[in-house]
Amino acid sequence: MSDMSPLFWILIFIISLVALVKGADWFLESAEKIGLTLGMSPFLVGVLIVGLGTSFPELVSGFFALFKGVNEFVIANAVGSNITNILLVIGVAAVAGKHLLITKDLIDLDLPLLGISTLMFLGVAWDGKVVLAESLLLLAIYAIYLWYALSGDDHEKSERALPAKVKRRWKVFHLGGFFESQGKANKIKLKDLAFLLAGGLLLFIGAKYLVDSVISLSEIFAIAPTVIAIGAVALGTSLPELIVSIKAALQKKSDVVLGNILGSNVFNLLGVVGIPGLFGTLYIDSVTFYLGLPVLLASTFMFVIVASSKRIHIWEGAMFLILYIFFIGKLFSLF
Repeated sequence: MSDMSPLFWILIFIISLVALVKGADWFLESAEKIGLTLGMSPFLVGVLIVGLGTSFPELVSGFFALFKGVNEFVIANAVGSNITNILLVIGVAAVAGKHLLITKDLIDLDLPLLGISTLMFLGVAWDGKVVLAESLLLLAIYAIYLWYALSGDDHEKSERALPAKVKRRWKVFHLGGFFESQGKANKIKLKDLAFLLAGGLLLFIGAKYLVDSVISLSEIFAIAPTVIAIGAVALGTSLPELIVSIKAALQKKSDVVLGNILGSNVFNLLGVVGIPGLFGTLYIDSVTFYLGLPVLLASTFMFVIVASSKRIHIWEGAMFLILYIFFIGKLFSLF
């Protein structure tokens, strides 16, 4: 595959990345509509579909990398995505919005969960690999969170355990009386089925060629596939969240920015790593181990400390961006 020109594989990389992200978007939206039409509660749809769907690109591409024999891609992609979400996305959002406000719900549940999941992930990754038992442990931690969110005495109590993005969708459907006015009388629309299939197909094709292009580019430029995964792939899959976060920050909707990032980062470490880990041992290369993991720990720790003050100031966002630039420079040996 690497016999083709670098320009060809760069183009394939960009196209496949766009297909992967757009496919995830179509798949998520149509799955949400179909789930509601089939009678799933809006709350359950929010947790299982909306809450997890933002990590579809990382999850699907991780499976293709695993089946291609590039096991180290999975963890590198998850680590790179979390670093990008914190240092770049939150950094840009804080600068664009002048500041970000953190709600009590996020501080009470999501921040501790992010801290715990990060420490647990670093603990299982400390020996340079993630085996089946450790993957089960990561998934068990996420299952406990889901159980806590779904086992409230009522929807209002359970709602408080959800990220901001899921809460807003729950309120829209709940207050609108979706099932009382329409509910089971609804039929699945052909359009939704078509977008579900089209989204799934784009996810499949995009993930396949994304991994192929990463492998080929790594051979052409003589760099590790994980370097591309941590840097370029993580940046590409975070671009939609970056755009949404900038718009939300300008509109002073901090919960949109932080809720999405927190939920995505937790699932990246517990689900995006845990699920592929059920099908094979995941290895951690030297770049991810000696650069990615320390930066992940440092950026997450800084974010938890800063967010605990209930406000992320513009200068703190600028600090995150400077750290991201240094991280990318170090990753690609620019300095």
